[in-house]
Amino acid sequence: MNAIHTTVHHTAVFDHPEMEDHENIVIVQDADTGLKAIIAVHDTRLGPALGGCRIWPYATPSEALNDALRLSRGMTYKNSLAGLELGGGKAVIIADPRKDKSVALMEAFGRHVERLSGTYITAEDVGVSPVDMEAVARHTEHVRGTQATGLGDPSPYTAVGVFEGIKASVVHVFGDPSLSGRTVSVQGLGHVGFDVARQLHEAGANLIVSDIYKPAVQKAVEVFGAKTVDPADAHKVEADVFAPCALGAGLNARTIPEIKARIVAGAANNQLQTPADGVALKNRGILYAPDYAINAGGVISIALAKPGGNDQEVREKTIAIGDTLTRIYDRAVRENAAPEQIADRMAEERLTAARPI
Repeated sequence: MNAIHTTVHHTAVFDHPEMEDHENIVIVQDADTGLKAIIAVHDTRLGPALGGCRIWPYATPSEALNDALRLSRGMTYKNSLAGLELGGGKAVIIADPRKDKSVALMEAFGRHVERLSGTYITAEDVGVSPVDMEAVARHTEHVRGTQATGLGDPSPYTAVGVFEGIKASVVHVFGDPSLSGRTVSVQGLGHVGFDVARQLHEAGANLIVSDIYKPAVQKAVEVFGAKTVDPADAHKVEADVFAPCALGAGLNARTIPEIKARIVAGAANNQLQTPADGVALKNRGILYAPDYAINAGGVISIALAKPGGNDQEVREKTIAIGDTLTRIYDRAVRENAAPEQIADRMAEERLTAARPI
């Protein structure tokens, strides 16, 4: 294997606006398989840094680094708020998952994860399947979401948590837990988004769906009787809830003034482009479900799962995401703060009480 595995220490990285207090950043390159990846370890005060591996055709290495840093920090806060004994990290592989992914590439990634000696634990994310994680697991034990480590695919649990979070948000805004007759715009119909749409449909919601992958949209129309819209317009439609379930940074100075929904609650990571965007949502009277609070079901499943398939503990903790959001919303009202500010405070309070790095 002709490979490079380097800890980044260039001044430009230290000055990166998303660098903050990351503990470690590793650049991975493997000539034999074409693997190009970045592994970011943000914080290990609560335990090893757990976070998924994302495969995406980033336009530039800088874009990939930015995503890795933001996502790894988000995992620290997600794991802390979920009450897990785990820190936060993330890996991104620069590739097109539909064209470039191979068993050899995933195995090479697994070898590099192993070199980090357990400080980073990887798992499934965008562009990565449970089968891919099995390939990774052939070369490292520091992997979750496989059959050997528990429940396999974490996406159904992410979807359950998002659905429970939407219900809690609807209660807070409308005072009624029923989703029957509510209109929800679901942006992104991957494994999680489609399952969220299914649960909403079964609860009686009216769906407006969008995705760049047309077969998924057509299936939602056929199965759920959903209406469709271009993904770029998903936030603009008349709806009770806008559920972003695709990529992040979709809530920003351009899109927020166009949102007509009373609630934004979805599975995507890093939905706010900047912290100011959360305040902008609050000022518009739009309730925002902090992304790392509502989408924690997946990480709960891979952190707590045990071999044998019994998922009772995982499901109970995932369903409790609705209760966590209710506590966040109530405290936000008391402290006159945006929900994501309260979620950050709650996560930071637990991190501060943990052992020093």
